Amino acid sequence: MKFFTLASVLGLAAMAQAHMELSWPYAFRSKFNPNVPEPLRDYSMTSPLLQAGGNYPCKGYQVDFNKPEGKSVVTWTAGGTYNLTLSGTATHEGGSCQVSLSYDQAKTWKVVHSWIGQCPLKPTWSFTLPNDTPAGDAIFSWTWFNKIGNREMYMNCAHVTIKARTGFAARSPSDPYNGRPSQFVANVNNGCGTLEGKDLLFPNPGPDTDFSSSGTAPPTGTCNTGKRFAQPLTV
Repeated sequence: MKFFTLASVLGLAAMAQAHMELSWPYAFRSKFNPNVPEPLRDYSMTSPLLQAGGNYPCKGYQVDFNKPEGKSVVTWTAGGTYNLTLSGTATHEGGSCQVSLSYDQAKTWKVVHSWIGQCPLKPTWSFTLPNDTPAGDAIFSWTWFNKIGNREMYMNCAHVTIKARTGFAARSPSDPYNGRPSQFVANVNNGCGTLEGKDLLFPNPGPDTDFSSSGTAPPTGTCNTGKRFAQPLTV
């Protein structure tokens, strides 16, 4: 029989609360989401995706999309600027993050914004939806590739509603939603990895990208584009 000391129990509890998670918009199964009944709440939302890849995407919680506990938590308008909020304690010296949208219940994704470096070293991050973001119900995701520590991918998802924009603001020619890159995926047994000690340099971050890094590295292995990335190359 295995016995646990109070210190070890507290240590395990601290690990469960470590790392970072999406606290707004309210994610599927999140303790912050008032639509989620207590028995369904995941108190380890801060944990990374399984390295074997079995719970990509969304930790598997996209199955709640059409259920009361997974109903839409916010309505946004195409072309509008909005914030996401992150909570947690272990930032692993930052890294790189993306936010993406899916209209087919997490089968395919389009990147809305990328941050290369310093993410998630602050709690609030702003992004602007493309002017022609399709109207309807969608899944919003926040993904994070940590700079220091085990090679992991973090992902939380939320049900959001998008309203069509009535007018168009001047933006980049590369703004159209359908021209956006697919979500970057690595460290989930897909042949694609990231290099420790450097901020991930996304192969295709999209037109809306914030760069704040003193040292980046491209992915390792064969990633979204099918291109082989050489590990030694750093920027």
